[in-house]
Amino acid sequence: MDKFRMIFQFFQSNQESFMNGICGIMALASTQMYSAFDFNCPCLPHYNLAYGLGILLVPPFILFLLGFVLNNNISMLAEEWRRPQGQRGKDSAVLRYMFCSMAQRAMIAPAVWVSVTLLDGKCITCAFCTSVPVDTLGNASHPRLSQGEIERVLARIPCKEIYNGQQLIANEVAVRYLRCISQALGWCFVLLMTTLAFLVRSLRPCFSQAAFLKSRYWSHYIDIERKLFDETCAEHARSFAKVCIQQFFEGMSTDLVAARCHLPRKAPADAGEAAEKLLGITDQGTMNMALKSWHRCKPPLHLHPPALPTGNGWAGEGQSHTQPSAPRRETAAYYSCV
Repeated sequence: MDKFRMIFQFFQSNQESFMNGICGIMALASTQMYSAFDFNCPCLPHYNLAYGLGILLVPPFILFLLGFVLNNNISMLAEEWRRPQGQRGKDSAVLRYMFCSMAQRAMIAPAVWVSVTLLDGKCITCAFCTSVPVDTLGNASHPRLSQGEIERVLARIPCKEIYNGQQLIANEVAVRYLRCISQALGWCFVLLMTTLAFLVRSLRPCFSQAAFLKSRYWSHYIDIERKLFDETCAEHARSFAKVCIQQFFEGMSTDLVAARCHLPRKAPADAGEAAEKLLGITDQGTMNMALKSWHRCKPPLHLHPPALPTGNGWAGEGQSHTQPSAPRRETAAYYSCV
């Protein structure tokens, strides 16, 4: 169990590198998925376009959403966006920075899929085979056919085994023409994505360095605050459960002594240490109020406020300057937020 905990802590401390590795693995997986995918064009006039564009666009959209799902910060971003204003304001620049950072990583795998698909050329050949310029590339002396018959013949270009329009236009000519266009689009897409990545990664901090640093700092702060809050809650829950279980067994020992079953056990020495970690929150209702208060009325981000009426600076200003007990302090904080 300790080994798994150490691995989890390592992933948490190197979350950015870990997410970059995950995005790289997804990019390689997308290329392997495409190479293993059995592309079968329907070779029908009204279905080729939908099938070709579907293979080109639908898997990248799925990979894009999967990139957000695998990112642990998506729940943190949604929570920060939806939480009430409370005592702490919300900075839209920080939310935009967090979203852009996640979107950049999530775009890697879809960009690789689209690039590989365009460079391969099968999707474009299937989608736009009915748009081949027959007058330019075909046989001008071929007997005239209706537009519907020409579309039916051209729709079979991706399927060499059933293509029967060699007299109209050679299959190899049409395939080479469409594949050339697809590869040109693929290299243009690669150049466009590379240029955009360069602009985003290199030039964005140059325009407003102070705003960039501020957004980066507070995005890290939100992430670290959430981790520390989870750790504190886990420690409090462990201490609370420990004290409850010890009190249960102490009560059972008293009952057994009354029934003359055996002598009572001595209370553990670390019971006082566990009770100290509860910080005065010793019942379920008070803990629920404290958690609601954290969500609805997070403390302001200043370490030395001018007045601390309740010891934490976020339970309201119309209180007495005397320090109340911890359960009352949390209850006052809850009711001041609601």
